[in-house]
Amino acid sequence: MSKQIKHYLGDKDVQVILGTLLRVGVIVSTAVVLLGGIIFLSTHNNQKVSFSDFKPEESKFSSVAEILGGLKTLDGLAIIQFGVLLLIFTPIARVVFSIFSFLMEKDYMYVLIGIIVLCVIITSLYLDVAH
Repeated sequence: MSKQIKHYLGDKDVQVILGTLLRVGVIVSTAVVLLGGIIFLSTHNNQKVSFSDFKPEESKFSSVAEILGGLKTLDGLAIIQFGVLLLIFTPIARVVFSIFSFLMEKDYMYVLIGIIVLCVIITSLYLDVAH
C-alpha cells in the first residue's frame, strides 16, 4: 500500500509563485502592447497629424467585446488595449491565486479578506468607479 503525502505550498513557495505571476503578467502585457504599437505604426505610417487642432476621437474599443473583435482583425489599437487589459488583470489573478493558496492552508479568515478584496476590485471595474 502506498502512502499519499499531501504537500502544501509553504509561504516561500507561494511568494515565489506570486512574484513570478506578477513578473510574467507585466512582461507579457508589455510585449503585447509593444507588438500592438508596431502594428499600429506600420499601418498608420502615412497618416498626417495636425498638432495645432486637438480633436478627440471616439474610441472604437471601449468594451472587452470590442477589443476582442479588434484582435480578430489584428487592429493595432485593439492589441494595445488588450495588453493594457492583461496588465489590469495581472493583480486580479494574484488575488485569485492568493485565495486558493489560503484555502489550501485552511486559513479561512484570509480567504474571506481575499474574497472581499476581489469583490472590491471587480465592483470598481464594473461600475467604472475609477473615473
